[in-house]
Amino acid sequence: MTDVPAVSTFSASGEDAITRTIELNVDSSITRNIAPSDFLEIYEIGRTVAAIMEGNFKRIALQFPDELLCHSVPIYRLLKSKAGEGHDIYVLADTSYGSCCVDEVAAQHVDADLIVHYGHACLSQPSRLPVVYVFGKKPMDVDDCINQLGRCLTTQLQQDITNNSDNRPTILLYYDVGYSYNADVITHRLENDLQSLNASVLYDRLQTRFDPKTTVQSSKTFKQTGADSVEDSLTNVIIAYIGGESLSLTNLLMTHSHCKVYAYDPSTRSVHLQSHRTNKLLMRRFAVVQKARDADVFGILVGTLGVTSYLPLIAHVRKLLARAQKKSYTISVGKLNPAKLANFMEIECFILIACPENSVIDAKEFLRPIVTPFELEVALQAEGTWSGQYVLDFEKLLAGDSENDIGAAIKDNRGDPDQPTFSLVTGKYRQAKRYGNNEMSVEGTSGALTLRNQDSALSTLADSAAALFLHSRSYQGLETKIGEDSPSILEQGRSGIARGYSDDHS
Repeated sequence: MTDVPAVSTFSASGEDAITRTIELNVDSSITRNIAPSDFLEIYEIGRTVAAIMEGNFKRIALQFPDELLCHSVPIYRLLKSKAGEGHDIYVLADTSYGSCCVDEVAAQHVDADLIVHYGHACLSQPSRLPVVYVFGKKPMDVDDCINQLGRCLTTQLQQDITNNSDNRPTILLYYDVGYSYNADVITHRLENDLQSLNASVLYDRLQTRFDPKTTVQSSKTFKQTGADSVEDSLTNVIIAYIGGESLSLTNLLMTHSHCKVYAYDPSTRSVHLQSHRTNKLLMRRFAVVQKARDADVFGILVGTLGVTSYLPLIAHVRKLLARAQKKSYTISVGKLNPAKLANFMEIECFILIACPENSVIDAKEFLRPIVTPFELEVALQAEGTWSGQYVLDFEKLLAGDSENDIGAAIKDNRGDPDQPTFSLVTGKYRQAKRYGNNEMSVEGTSGALTLRNQDSALSTLADSAAALFLHSRSYQGLETKIGEDSPSILEQGRSGIARGYSDDHS
């Protein structure tokens, strides 16, 4: 006779979920142990307190990324002791969207009148609250950086001078915001080392404080405008980037595809030519654009609520899709994950409205492709050509002239609405669906009819992509059968947990 196994054999206390060790791939330079005396300098406590006192802010929200939450308590105590009474300080332990963006939504939950943003930042213009940026100071060997970058740039400049001696070479210095405190020294020393080659070194001094109420639109530096200013006026440009592998570097390569990019990684103390990866990155995005060309139903994902011009950009995208007779839905789901987006089965392609650093998503794990607003504009072009230019800035997208090209393409296609288009994804011809067409809504189609109730009454939903998708499914949910089944008598339910209810027999 075998023994009946104990209950513990089939259940666990859950202790292993609490005691187990989880490995995190976090930059060690961020989470390093910091001496208490170094917090004042690394996190610029004095400058932060001065900004609080100068603006007479009463409720301050401290926004930390996940990897810096371990430093939040010491920073909070220092700010509280130096700011004195009359200033309420709150720590935002989680972000609504990307940690690089200012989370004005979470700050408004505590009615904050100032946000202090710590760590890496995309420096997108906030729309409601004033912001003080504290980038921190990542450790780096300045001498090694200058020596290695100097050798690589000297070799490249000598080759360029041999091929084209008429144009003065220009070095544009980009960097991760955590190394901004060394930008002045690196720029001046690099310019001295390259003085014999007649090369100039330019960089953008980052702004550490924004106030939407007082900030005036001024002429932007090359850091914000990119190829539309300095690089258009210069023909011999090389970019030097200081920082590790990140979304900032990836976006820099795609938005400056015609420039050579040398990147110095302070953590590995090495320099590599990164621009050889640009074509491969753009080819991947072009493949996603082709999938967007085959889509008829789009979902506009709201990936930010704090960046200026996000609402005009959403309206701009809606207008482009309406002119192209595509169906669109606007969705706000917070942080993206495959499970969330898989709930919207009728949507064939998503458009992410987010800051530049969070706009490009590798959608391998997602059911549907995710494109940027610029990639949508390319996908809606009649010829589907792409010059290689890549734009992520909101202002550039809103100022673009692609809408005229899209309108011309639609006008050309209206002559024969049934003309099929060739898909580079499937290798077959496809018939595009058209939404928002008055002729379609008047005449109606067989696919626009769907059952409304059990009496076989039909309701016409000519322009509803969701209704058409539901009509095509074999399973359309549980039948209500209102009035056919008598209501059940209420009964007392079981009490306890599944491991052992109170009425279970032992």
